[in-house]
Amino acid sequence: MAHFARIDENNVVTQVVVVANKDTADANGVEKEHIGAAFLEKLFGGVWKQTSYNGNIRKNYAGIGYTYDEGRDAFIPPQPFPSWVLNEDTCLWDAPVPYPDDGQMYDWDEGTVSWVQIELGD
Repeated sequence: MAHFARIDENNVVTQVVVVANKDTADANGVEKEHIGAAFLEKLFGGVWKQTSYNGNIRKNYAGIGYTYDEGRDAFIPPQPFPSWVLNEDTCLWDAPVPYPDDGQMYDWDEGTVSWVQIELGD
């Protein structure tokens, strides 16, 4: 099975689907992205890019709302907070302050640009 993401005119992912191997393979049974994309374009219209759960294709598995960056050939999730910076290697967003490694749970507080410990009830 292969996974494909439909991208709109702004390169935003609007749909992710699974395609059978037979619909992505050439006459020799070799999977090719352009065959799967053409199959989906004929079926649904639009522009389709292959994605993968393990990140072997386009760095991150595409999700609805992600952006396809053609220059990086990567799917990038929405920026979670304005202060977070795109990691060029992973194409994921990094907080400006590393997540604490003390075993506690934290939420990001954009107002203070810091991690705030979650207080768990009894």
